[in-house]
Parts: sequence; structure tokens; C-alpha cells
Amino acid sequence: MFLSQVIDNTVRKLKAQTANALTILNLSLGSFAIINIIEGQLQLGAILIFFAALADRFDGMAARKLGIESELGKQLDSMCDIISFGVAPALLIYLGVINEFGAPAMFFTVFYIACGAFRLARFNIAENDGYFSGLPITAAGCFTTILFIAKSYIPSPVILFILIVLSFMMISNYRLKKV
Repeated sequence: MFLSQVIDNTVRKLKAQTANALTILNLSLGSFAIINIIEGQLQLGAILIFFAALADRFDGMAARKLGIESELGKQLDSMCDIISFGVAPALLIYLGVINEFGAPAMFFTVFYIACGAFRLARFNIAENDGYFSGLPITAAGCFTTILFIAKSYIPSPVILFILIVLSFMMISNYRLKKV
């Protein structure tokens, strides 16, 4: 009887932390991406951003499947997303492609991060109606990372322009059905 209760409590606690552990994995991968980007390992940084996107996809899925969605998990996910899909891709695209534009590139790099933060904050206070308002930061971050990978085929002024467009798309009122 006692052992059964201990096991049940332990399983319940582990289950409750599964999604948060995946969210922290997202944060860790995004943080490692930033460190590698700063160290000049841009390709590794790009790969880590994509792995962070996988962890981000699975944390929400795990929370829904296990019935452990929480306000804490939602807030934690947003804080991690700003690192993995805001700061990391912005730093990657800045150092890898657009830094040649000087101050305007710095401004639009920070603008991208700010738009991502605004979008996440708006998402956290919005009612869940089955739609996203504005481009999700995960999609913007992955697209920005793809731009870095495609930099040999796309002129850097076009990449800067697309970064600006992605920034405005995140804060737009455009509605996208949740998948």
C-alpha cells in the first residue's frame, strides 16, 4: 500500500515535469546555439536552432497528451522561445549575413528580437481560440535560420528585407490556424 502510493506520487511528479523538461531542453539548445554562433561556429548554431524547434514542438505536444498544461509551462515556454527563436536566429543572421550594413543591421536585429518578444507576450495574454495572431516566433526563427543557410543564393540586402518583413509579420494581426 505505502510503496504503491510512493510510486504513484513519483510517477505523477515525473509526468508533471515532462513538458517543462522539454522546454528547458529548448532553452539549452538555443543557449548553446548562441554560444556557438559567438564562437564563430555558425553552422552548428543553425543546427542547434532546428533541434530547439523540435524540442519546442514536443513540449506542447507532451503537455497536451499528458494533460499537464499549466500557466507556468506557458510562461516558461515563451521565455525559452525568445532565446531559441528570437535571440539565436537574430544573432546568426546578423553575424553571418547582414553585419556589413552596420548600424541599420544592428537596429533591425534588435527590432526582430523586440517584435518576437511582443508577439510572445501578446500570445500569453490572448484567449485560445484555435488561431495564432501574427507569425509565431518559432516559424520566424526557423525561417531566419533557413535564410542563413541560403545566404549563398540570396543577396544580403534581400535577407535584411526579409528579416524586416518577418519582424512585422510577428506583430501583425494576421491570423494563422494552430496546428
